[in-house]
Amino acid sequence: MDHEGGMDPEVNEPGRIEWGERIRRERERRGWSQSEAVTQLRRTTREQHKVELADDDSLLRSWKRWEAGGGIRQDNQRYLATLFSSVAGALFPPPRRIDLLPSGDIPQLLQQLQASSVDNSSLHGVMLTVEKLCSEYAYTPTEQLLTEGRAWLVRLVQLIQQPMTLAQRREVQVQAGWLALLVACVQYDIGDARTAEVTRRHALSLGGEAGHATIQGWAYEISAWQALTSGNYRGVLTAAQAGAAVAGRHGVSVQLAAQEAKALARMGDSKAALEALDRGRRLLEPMEYPTNIGNHFVVDPAKYDFYAMDVYRHLSSDDAAAEQLAREVLAAGVDWDGSERSVMRNAEARITLGTVTARRGDIDGAIEWGIKAISTDRKSLPSLLMVARDLTGAINKAAPDSPQVIEFTEQLHDLGGHR
Repeated sequence: MDHEGGMDPEVNEPGRIEWGERIRRERERRGWSQSEAVTQLRRTTREQHKVELADDDSLLRSWKRWEAGGGIRQDNQRYLATLFSSVAGALFPPPRRIDLLPSGDIPQLLQQLQASSVDNSSLHGVMLTVEKLCSEYAYTPTEQLLTEGRAWLVRLVQLIQQPMTLAQRREVQVQAGWLALLVACVQYDIGDARTAEVTRRHALSLGGEAGHATIQGWAYEISAWQALTSGNYRGVLTAAQAGAAVAGRHGVSVQLAAQEAKALARMGDSKAALEALDRGRRLLEPMEYPTNIGNHFVVDPAKYDFYAMDVYRHLSSDDAAAEQLAREVLAAGVDWDGSERSVMRNAEARITLGTVTARRGDIDGAIEWGIKAISTDRKSLPSLLMVARDLTGAINKAAPDSPQVIEFTEQLHDLGGHR
């Protein structure tokens, strides 16, 4: 049958009303009627996918059904994602589930490793533990995660020196590499940039010894992130390009492209920033949906909204896009029970909403968003302070002498001093 739906099997996923609403929001933000959206969809699909869709009447009926949450085929999901400069996994996420990672018997596992009893069973336990720690990055108190991650990293580095098979040694190197990446991130979160850089280099070395392209790619990504938050935008481009060269088409390449886009936006090159963002989108689209989106070193499709939000906020050329994407980030960052599972992403989304609100002249509303963003217990200080500069710039421009503006700016200064 044709590509508008017809009699072919359709995808009716739980949460379809939510994605139907997302389609409507994307269309309305662009100021399109449903008929205009169909015209745009046909043009984009013809140019980007080399596919001719059904006639206008059939396609319009399909569009109305999609906005109502009716069934939509996977190929049409991809076409809509391209139209909206997104990825299908972000527009049509699978049902949320609780990802419970078994931690195993940690005391027994440590005892085995301390006794140099390295076998496949104990290594599997190490893998689960590392996965668990990497999945706790978004919400676990910094000091707790740093203590646990560092203790495991020390043990694994010691373990590498002990007798074992080549395959076992490589696996220990890989797990130590992941832990070094995690520890470097947390060290940088608390403002310890010097130690974080040493740990990052250690991760890069472990990834190289194990021949693990993804770990090496993430080591470069952390370098790009450090450069971005310190204002070294040329350094971001250098690190991102080096990481992409070693990582190839692995998921980390998507985030490397995103860091490049963020840097280019701050350098004022909006065209190149959007091109880098689209390059990341094209890399991400064909990738399988991750089994554990909670792992900090997994690029899930919902993260693309987060990347794009930052670029649009900083360019300030499309506040409507920045605002909508911020609200999508907040919606995706709340778990099934109402708790926040992406605390730091949500904080940056609130900064974005505050920035847009300030540009519209509502200073009280902007500061309210800002206070909520900086009040979270789990935060990455360099990233939060970096994006907060966009907010303070907007509110100072609108009301530089306002007492509440001065008070909020002082709160940010105090936050930056707590390293």
